[in-house]
Amino acid sequence: MTRPSWRKSSFCQEGEACVHVATTAAGAAVKVAGSADPGKDHLTVSPAAWTAFLQAVKGAPWVGQG
Repeated sequence: MTRPSWRKSSFCQEGEACVHVATTAAGAAVKVAGSADPGKDHLTVSPAAWTAFLQAVKGAPWVGQG
């Protein structure tokens, strides 16, 4: 089994608790984890669910304000 390649959120600053995301080799699932140990504990969602989540967050009024 190939280990996922985790990517850190582009909104994360050095030393902050961050979200990490990885896709499975076939792109059939998206894994989402916190920064403590992304490979240990994570959520697995479908690509469609991840896309819907991102669209909802990007449309939220608080994104980018703070």
